Amino acid sequence: MTRSLGLTAYRALTRRGDARVPAFDNPRPKGELLWIHAAEPGNTFPLVDLALRLLSARENMSVLITVPQGAKTPLVPDQEGLLTSQLPGEHPTSVKTFLDHWQPDACVWAWGGLLPNIVLAMAENGTPMFLVDADSGGFDGRRDRWLPDVARRLLAKFEAVLVRSPAAIRRLTQLGLTRDALEVVTPLLAGGQALPCDDADVSAFSAAIVGRTVWFANAVNPDEVQTVLKAHKQALRLSHRLLLIVRPEGTLTAEDVLERAKVLDMRGLHWDGRIYPEEITQVLVAENRQDVGLFYRVAAVSFMGGSLVAESTACDPFEAAALGSAVLYGPKVGRYLPSYSRLAAAGAARIVNDVGALGTAVTRLTAPDQAALMAHAGWDVISQGAAVTDKVVDLVQDALDRRWGGRP
Repeated sequence: MTRSLGLTAYRALTRRGDARVPAFDNPRPKGELLWIHAAEPGNTFPLVDLALRLLSARENMSVLITVPQGAKTPLVPDQEGLLTSQLPGEHPTSVKTFLDHWQPDACVWAWGGLLPNIVLAMAENGTPMFLVDADSGGFDGRRDRWLPDVARRLLAKFEAVLVRSPAAIRRLTQLGLTRDALEVVTPLLAGGQALPCDDADVSAFSAAIVGRTVWFANAVNPDEVQTVLKAHKQALRLSHRLLLIVRPEGTLTAEDVLERAKVLDMRGLHWDGRIYPEEITQVLVAENRQDVGLFYRVAAVSFMGGSLVAESTACDPFEAAALGSAVLYGPKVGRYLPSYSRLAAAGAARIVNDVGALGTAVTRLTAPDQAALMAHAGWDVISQGAAVTDKVVDLVQDALDRRWGGRP
């Protein structure tokens, strides 16, 4: 390959830059490690979702998600094997220290914003690399415009290039990739993870509440519990057998919820996994996060706590939608706003602001026809982008199998 003057100049320039060695909060885990770089500002949800998919599909694996230097590291679930970090600068010493520490077995680079020293160092190490969700904005920086030969050299190092728009096709072909080297796919979108639950638990709980409609208020904080309970009291006027399940969050305890329910003249039960609600039980309080998957499965409608009075990171609405539960939420959803917006636009989620709105929504949406419509709409959202995610998962797994000779 002919020598690239632009690349030579770039590498010489970076050697004059900041040579500080990055500090690492975590040691490199044992086993396989996939590195995912989220280069596009603010677009980490699909990549976190991709990481969780891979962690569930492959044993003895860890995933490191990085963002550009200076960007906020993404908030991720407390999942074993899932790590986050900022990317170091492009000084050769920083790059070497980063790669020597993490020793990635494969890399998924999203969007663009390619960093030459890092990409070339991985190529020299024989690390399989995939460029996904590529778009024109990721290749429109000053260096890409003035030194297109640099981008051309870097793009050739990727085993697969998946682009998400016609603009990306035009830009990458301008930079020298042939049309045959590009695969046009839909944008990479988060699809949510189906929380685990034993089928026997679902059957047992369903048998205990046969004929009753359930709604679930997940991760309710102390400032919301009164609103949730009063909304349930309102809904009971029209649906006398309606059952509310509450999972308290933060400083709110099961005892607090039960006491407040008693004041409102509603009969409550503290769920322990063994004593099931009786016909007279109106409020079931469950504290174990591990039971959330069960309750999303049996609830026609779920309210996402932490969204009425204070921003919270407690509830991912895709977890509910993935299990067939319609979503209700307040106006303060924080970092999950893109997910709520997608569900609301599809008719799978509805915003509420107070007791009256929540009680009315619960009454209407627990009707079988309405619940089914919203559940179907939610599933459509969850399914969007699934084919692309599956494709990336397959690319990564094939690369790791080749790298390790099929060793698990």
